[in-house]
Amino acid sequence: MAGVEGDLTGARRRRSTYSNASGGNCVEVADNLPGVVPVRDSKAPNGPALIIPAGAWVPFVQAVKGAALRA
Repeated sequence: MAGVEGDLTGARRRRSTYSNASGGNCVEVADNLPGVVPVRDSKAPNGPALIIPAGAWVPFVQAVKGAALRA
């Protein structure tokens, strides 16, 4: 992952389908970078991105969809 954290200019981001139309609660992910999935708040495009290893992304999404993380 070296170097990826500092340069996300090639990231093609997409907004979560669960984001609302008025711009609130928006999460964007980029799934075109090898080995990592950067996640950011779309309301803060120049803010930090959370860099998740690609191997951890699918299990995380599956857990969320399966309600495994809901209290």
